[in-house]
Amino acid sequence: MSTVLLTALALIAYLVATGSVLLRIFHPQGPHFKTTFSAAIIGLVLHMLVLAAMLFTEQGQNFSLLNVSSLVCWLITVAITLTALRTPTILLLPVVYGFASLVQLAVLTLPHSVQLQHFEQDIILLLHIMLAFIAYAILIMAMLYSFQVSYISNRLKQKDFAAMTRHMPPLVQAEVLQFRILLAGTVLLGVALLIAAVFMDNWLAKENLHKNVFSLIGFGVFVVLCWGHARKGWRGKTANILTITGAALLTLGYFGSRFVREVLLNTL
Repeated sequence: MSTVLLTALALIAYLVATGSVLLRIFHPQGPHFKTTFSAAIIGLVLHMLVLAAMLFTEQGQNFSLLNVSSLVCWLITVAITLTALRTPTILLLPVVYGFASLVQLAVLTLPHSVQLQHFEQDIILLLHIMLAFIAYAILIMAMLYSFQVSYISNRLKQKDFAAMTRHMPPLVQAEVLQFRILLAGTVLLGVALLIAAVFMDNWLAKENLHKNVFSLIGFGVFVVLCWGHARKGWRGKTANILTITGAALLTLGYFGSRFVREVLLNTL
């Protein structure tokens, strides 16, 4: 089966998952979760098959910007889906599945570039990239959870209980999960940066400097936030702003530099 057909089917599955949540997101009985998760799992499996075909080629591993974006999207979608099976995350599901739909649409419509790697020749680089991607996906999850916490908090302050359903988590539970995810992502990011600094000779090379500076600043923001929450009780608006800032810095560091090199410079 062609990757185009698989991508189209994944797009449809994600759209079904998104629609099934949005149509009944504030209904007292909640969405039809069997439909939602069935469609989401089908989308994830198809998405994984497309990724495998696009990433792993006979010439090497194609880590183009589009492929990397699709990989990170898949990691985030898997993580949110698994979390949603155990804890209420109804507000995040349409955001994540909707974004996954957009990524599939991009894969179908945008031109595919080639950026070959040979990770079998550099296991340390592979370990660094794997940890960095997983850390990034987890920290984006933390940012999404901060949006959910903010929404629930605002509804409670305005005594708008009609917008709350049994499928939304209690505020305290949502905050605890947010900071647990944040801590896990920060630790993994720190390990990924440490491996790069110690074992990679070109860590401070010109082509990597932009990415590493933004990544280190983003890591510093997350460390400060974790410290502030543990010692000073930071939460709410302060935590949300710092989480969004850290996630934005990481995004600029990697995807921003890749976008400039692969898209803007190639079109000038």
